[in-house]
Amino acid sequence: MTAEASANVDPARCPLCGGGNACAMACENPQARGGPCWCTAARFTPELLARVPPALRHKACICAACARAAAQAERDAC
Repeated sequence: MTAEASANVDPARCPLCGGGNACAMACENPQARGGPCWCTAARFTPELLARVPPALRHKACICAACARAAAQAERDAC
């Protein structure tokens, strides 16, 4: 990823689906955060994290919908 492309990463968008991730840490208004992010209580499997494109890792959070879908797929596989 070029420096220009890296600068265009939107931390409020999921790197997997492009939808809003509701990340409290990415919220531009600290007053709107109101506490820890939803993701602090979520479980992200290594398989889910591996799906994030390398250029977007540690730049934007996975959204709740993608996290739920991965958790459901893991349950269904059992």
